[in-house]
Amino acid sequence: MITKEELDKLANKYETKDFIKDDPILFPHRGKTKEDKELYGFIASLFAYGNRKMFIKKLEDLDIRADNDIKNYILNGDFSNLKGMEYRFSKDTDIIPVFKILHKLYSESKGLEELFSYGFNSDNFLQTVVDYFYSNAPKTAGQGFYHMIPNPANGGAMKRMNMFLRWMVRKSVVDLGIWEFMKPKDLLIPLDVHVARVSRYMGLLERKSNDFKAVLELTNNLKKFCPEDPVKYDFAMFAFGVELNKKQVRSVN
Repeated sequence: MITKEELDKLANKYETKDFIKDDPILFPHRGKTKEDKELYGFIASLFAYGNRKMFIKKLEDLDIRADNDIKNYILNGDFSNLKGMEYRFSKDTDIIPVFKILHKLYSESKGLEELFSYGFNSDNFLQTVVDYFYSNAPKTAGQGFYHMIPNPANGGAMKRMNMFLRWMVRKSVVDLGIWEFMKPKDLLIPLDVHVARVSRYMGLLERKSNDFKAVLELTNNLKKFCPEDPVKYDFAMFAFGVELNKKQVRSVN
């Protein structure tokens, strides 16, 4: 099993400002207000799957359509210029409802922070958050809508929502740390195929399925190294994968 010293070294190496420019977290960093940052972050997290260059390109397109002012775009409530927009599984009939629900949320409350805070203090954190979107979704919303906002009841890893929470709760040169209703110790590792593969290679994950039980197992193992901030090792997982791929390429060549 990898040691704490090795993990800390990798995390410190990659948790730098240079990390931001090629990661979807660059979008919340554009925000001028807390509401801008959380909206940019939430929307960026919904599209953060598949090819990194492709979804960052799609997010750049979205930002242009929002006139580089996401908060006012959401508050205005006119999303007609999103017609025709698609990204992988999601069509405009899936994407526009998300924006309409965000408009409703910010018109009737303090927005995402209030919703997530309410969920955190409930008996079922992420389910409470997701249920708000589901309860306000139109009947026309299809598979793409439910892919962007997956149901925790299905037992999936909820990678993108955990990633969004990392951005909002952790405070570092990369993560923004603008939400205080929960602490970094309460965060869960954003688990995808890459992180799962690397964590098994490191000896930190035994479970074979990349599901929510695997998220809990890996997070609990990382807490043994840093109980107050286990998700900081998300950077180490990324770093280890990058360095491992370099070694494999060199060995092939």
